[in-house]
Amino acid sequence: MLSERNFARQIDLTSLQLFVAVCELGSIGRAAEREFIAASAVSKRLSDLEATLGTQLLYRHARGVRLTPAGESLLHHARSMMFSLEKMQAELSEYADGVRGHVRMHASISAIVQFLPEDLGAFTHAHPQVKIDLEEHLSAEVLRAVQEGAADIGICNGAAGTGELQTLPYRQDHLALVMPLHHPLANAPELPFEAALDFDLVGLHTNSSIHQAIHQAATQAGRSVRLRIHVTGLDAMCRMIANGLGLGVMPLRAFELMRATDTLHAVPLTDAWAARQLMLAARDFSTLPVTARLLVDHLQARANGMPSAHAA
Repeated sequence: MLSERNFARQIDLTSLQLFVAVCELGSIGRAAEREFIAASAVSKRLSDLEATLGTQLLYRHARGVRLTPAGESLLHHARSMMFSLEKMQAELSEYADGVRGHVRMHASISAIVQFLPEDLGAFTHAHPQVKIDLEEHLSAEVLRAVQEGAADIGICNGAAGTGELQTLPYRQDHLALVMPLHHPLANAPELPFEAALDFDLVGLHTNSSIHQAIHQAATQAGRSVRLRIHVTGLDAMCRMIANGLGLGVMPLRAFELMRATDTLHAVPLTDAWAARQLMLAARDFSTLPVTARLLVDHLQARANGMPSAHAA
């Protein structure tokens, strides 16, 4: 049995690439033509690969080759490795082209809709050689991604709980009840969420912080939520509300930015949970890559109404 170290040393990428080519084309000869190598050399590499692994990978017959069960498994892993190598090459080539940093960020829909377009736009204008990969996720998933190392920085609702992660304040928002312009509640300057429980509601994903907050509020009031439909985005929520499918709860600033005021009206909620703190999260801010720390500083400066200290 090969040790992990010896296995890694004896499996070469060229042999794996040729193995994938043979599997895709079903023939050693055709694979040799595509890869510009002698068929005998391809056959020799495949035999050496089988010897190294100690198992047969291909059934050879007059019309070509067919994968053994072990070959099927190797093909899956080999393709995954080839994809990872291509991705690595693409990312590293960006450094050669002048991109000198790469930050992975996951954020909640509230942060993305309300604040990040302007904040990240200002950052990339000042630092055009830094690449930011931004993904939208629910707050709980944002925290999980940071904890597992899939993201350098996360932005989420502070009420989601942060476990062992470090956090810094980012922005604040306030939730509002959204309704058609001529709804019976539309004339109120502000409302407790309990007033919405007499009507159908359009809700976000069941794991979203807003969904959990409204259900908890209903439970505390001894009531139930008349949830008529679930949507995955705030724009979809507005369209559903505009077409009479119920009321909805969303950040007031997000509602204003979507400019839905021609058909809809938003009333701020008076509940304590409606005032929310969005947080920056990281496993350890002090050990982040330089570019990620630069972005954190920029986001905090923007949140405090100050120009970034690192602006070009």
